[in-house]
Amino acid sequence: MAPSSSSSVTPKTTTSKPNVFKRFDVVSDHSDHHYVNNKNGCGGGGRVQKKIMQEWKILEKHLPDSIYVRAYETRIDLLRAVVVGASGTPYHDALFFFDIAFPSDYPTHPPEVHYRSFGLRPNPNLYASGYVCLSLLNTWPGKGKEKWDPSQSTILQVLVSIQGLVLNKEPYFNEPGTGNRFGCEASLAYNEKVFVLTCKMTLYLLSRAPLNFKAFTAAFYRQRAGMILRACRAYANGRVVVGQYKDEDAGVAVTKVKRKFVASMVELYPQLFKAFQRTGASLEGLLEHLKVETRYPAPAKPRGKCIVKRAFDRLKTILGLGGSKKKTKEGEENENSNKKNDDGTKGNAGVAADAAAAAD
Repeated sequence: MAPSSSSSVTPKTTTSKPNVFKRFDVVSDHSDHHYVNNKNGCGGGGRVQKKIMQEWKILEKHLPDSIYVRAYETRIDLLRAVVVGASGTPYHDALFFFDIAFPSDYPTHPPEVHYRSFGLRPNPNLYASGYVCLSLLNTWPGKGKEKWDPSQSTILQVLVSIQGLVLNKEPYFNEPGTGNRFGCEASLAYNEKVFVLTCKMTLYLLSRAPLNFKAFTAAFYRQRAGMILRACRAYANGRVVVGQYKDEDAGVAVTKVKRKFVASMVELYPQLFKAFQRTGASLEGLLEHLKVETRYPAPAKPRGKCIVKRAFDRLKTILGLGGSKKKTKEGEENENSNKKNDDGTKGNAGVAADAAAAAD
């Protein structure tokens, strides 16, 4: 399956020349890398190092415009990659970071990949612990070409698979046993949850971006801020299902929205607004707080019981089982409060009356 790719993103940075953030580059500081203390680092000799250099060349030439990679001068066994969430998915306009380590016998065994999760799990394949579940990494059962092949598989394949197969438009179905009824209610609800988690991750990234990507992260969200906030508004008001916003903020509600999702959007929107302001984003025409137009009518009272009760009361009157005089509500409640069950205890109405009296 070929991954979707979002629009080209080349944020400016103050540390590179020319003044464009390169898709592949070699840097020096690897101190915050997840595998920095990996004892199984690049100790495989010249053959392994030669293979890693080949990987570098492939990445430099063939990375799509929505994936960026940094290699390290003194630790060629480490890489860091960021994948841009594709349009048409609940991951649109968001960044996903992965730390990668080549094993000492590479490519006999696949690389280790750690998702920088901030304790969140926005996908069945991306765990809060950072574990990445993918057949190509041999962390999930697969058949044939789905699994790592030392003679053909590459880091580029891994990254493209994460973008296209993992961060897809309906990640709910990544979980085994969920079937394939695309567009079903469970999948739509999961996308709402995913978008909320992605917004939270955005806030974390803006305050704690990984090394060598701080300027890139700020520039990326400065460019996408308006799109993200307008999407929040459109989703919360049911104008479009989560993942399908296309920078249009017109029309009326066309889809149902869960109250919990709306509440999350109301809470996160002003936090995102302020975080984007700090990046210098242009937020002209956008309010600091989310305006929710969706209204939730009070649930209608069930009619079934009322109809049955009226019919039963009428039958009692016809049969002469009910009193001919109508009682006032107060008199009926007093009478019921004095009635007792067969065992001498007061009935429900009596207990309720006693409780009310105690409260007074």
